[in-house]
Amino acid sequence: MKNRFILHLALILSISVAFSQEHFSGITTSSRGGLLNGYYNPAELSNMNMKFDVNLFNTSINFSNNKLTFNDLLDSENLENKFFSGTEAANVRLDALILGPGVAFKNGNWTYAVSTLANIKANIINVDTQLGDAIQNGSLSNFISQTTISSIDNQRINAATWGEIDLSISRKLIDIARHQINAGATIKLLFPSAYANFSASNLQGTIRNNLGDIELANASAQINLAYSGFLGNDFNNTSNYANFFKQGINGVAFDIGGTYRFKEANSNKYIVSAGLAVKNIGGMSYKDDSNTSIDYNLNVGNFPTLDLNQFESASSLSEIEEILSQPQNAQFFQKTKTSASFKVKLPTTINAYADFKLTSKFYATATINQKVTDDSESDVTTTQNTYSIIPRFVYRQLEIFAPQASNEISGFTSGLGFKIYGFYIGSSSIVTAALNNSKQADIYLGLRFGI
Repeated sequence: MKNRFILHLALILSISVAFSQEHFSGITTSSRGGLLNGYYNPAELSNMNMKFDVNLFNTSINFSNNKLTFNDLLDSENLENKFFSGTEAANVRLDALILGPGVAFKNGNWTYAVSTLANIKANIINVDTQLGDAIQNGSLSNFISQTTISSIDNQRINAATWGEIDLSISRKLIDIARHQINAGATIKLLFPSAYANFSASNLQGTIRNNLGDIELANASAQINLAYSGFLGNDFNNTSNYANFFKQGINGVAFDIGGTYRFKEANSNKYIVSAGLAVKNIGGMSYKDDSNTSIDYNLNVGNFPTLDLNQFESASSLSEIEEILSQPQNAQFFQKTKTSASFKVKLPTTINAYADFKLTSKFYATATINQKVTDDSESDVTTTQNTYSIIPRFVYRQLEIFAPQASNEISGFTSGLGFKIYGFYIGSSSIVTAALNNSKQADIYLGLRFGI
């Protein structure tokens, strides 16, 4: 049996591999400084080496999962079976970031910046593999089977798009002898575009397969169905993803950070450059005319049971909502809350890092990106925790970097990239992807110039 609703988004994320999680790994801690460093920590703007820094175009597209290797994706055979294999819950994280035109201006101890951004996030979160396998394949080759589901997780299919205009300010607070301390902040004006969430929390029940007739019995769960904009109607139509600023300003978020540098004697060059930032404190409200947010209590007995085959052709959350409202299904789905607008929290993270000068041409950076939001909450977009070591070679306007990372979802990755003057390109997983054993694929590139 092919259930398009449950797996459709998962396979879009998996097969569209052009789409990992720490954006611009290696460039955001480059000794050049500038807007990209300020994106990572606003206090870094005070470490700019030029008076003006101008972003023309920068993009980072990341895909991570815990089931499918790069080789699996290239083969593209039996992806559904592989994705729902084993006992570990299935997870996917897709994260695309576009940094549009932006400018930073340094004036004495102060630095100011304006940036434009567009975000796309789509996630499969903690989906029970037995549930996915039973619905997708009817327990593989069994004509008659029964699968018991018992999960305390909040299993989610979630996606969000939004635009930003970021206003940043940074100040050099202390610059004495070999010590320099900066502080900075960014206010983000958020333009929500589209959102979709379908989740089932504390799902308990039995899935029965009787010659292809799939039914759910003796089941209970808390269900959330929410959507806004085009993601409620058709998450296949990628042309809609350009409408990042459609709903106007409907949210605010903040970044705050600080940096410390220990410098060489009688020089502005550093031996150690470290920073700490808290990013994405805040959220946004979706207020599109199509908005829907409904909480249900699912309660199904031994008879009658919920027919899962009826979801087979559903390709959008609005279709799912219509199916749930039909008389034969409404008895199982008791509405507990309905809202025409809802707020979504951004994935708040803590970024901590230190860049060490090893020789005149070799540096090494250690970074920690730790989220503080809870993936189990239905009103939160999410990311993944990442820890990395980034060796870097610097010679005049050339930098070559090789990120080595441990990611919460995809495990270990190894990458490579370079910067020459204002152009850069790289990937934090290209080495492991080339070996066909990576569960992450990503690329980032951009063009900027300084004066």
